[in-house]
Amino acid sequence: MSVLILDLGIGNLGSVGRSIEECGFSPLVSSDPRSLETSESIILPGVGSFSAGMHELRSRGWVEPLRKAVLEQQRPLLGICLGMQLLAEHGDEGGAVEGLGLIPGRVPSLTPMPGERVPHMGWNEVLQRAEDPFFSGIPQGADFYFIHSYHFVPTHPEHVLATTPHAGGFVSAVRKERVLGVQFHPEKSSKHGRRLLRNFLDSSNAAC
Repeated sequence: MSVLILDLGIGNLGSVGRSIEECGFSPLVSSDPRSLETSESIILPGVGSFSAGMHELRSRGWVEPLRKAVLEQQRPLLGICLGMQLLAEHGDEGGAVEGLGLIPGRVPSLTPMPGERVPHMGWNEVLQRAEDPFFSGIPQGADFYFIHSYHFVPTHPEHVLATTPHAGGFVSAVRKERVLGVQFHPEKSSKHGRRLLRNFLDSSNAAC
């Protein structure tokens, strides 16, 4: 199966690629939207601001080809960290910016509770809110690695897969059909992160 990792110049591509290889798949890292033509599943990683991420997607010509691949051709897509946030309709970071609009929602800043810090950085538990094959074999409350200051607020509760107890609780995993997103970094989250990536790739492969 062809696994495409989008290169926007702002992602931790080396770690993501190595994790995909450890799962037994061969990733293709590409900055060329034409790579979507031969991809069977897509991973959108990213670090940095929402506005910078959308600028890179637009300037490199990814937006419409990516939307076509996902919405019309039904290619599975996993957004990681900033990549999850870019799935939303709007983001506040760097000004009011329009996102990819693949999952209805917005991305405001985290509001820390007393004694908490933002950016939210380090290991924290992920509480599954819906039974889903994406989390197959991963125990409830498993820890994953986070680093972020903004969070995805889905419009529809049925798109929430998991939450994390920080800053009053935020959504840490989403799904709409074959579009998924995680706020944490599975490529930095040891065995549970690798299992999550394998679940995504195995289900993508079965659907092809």
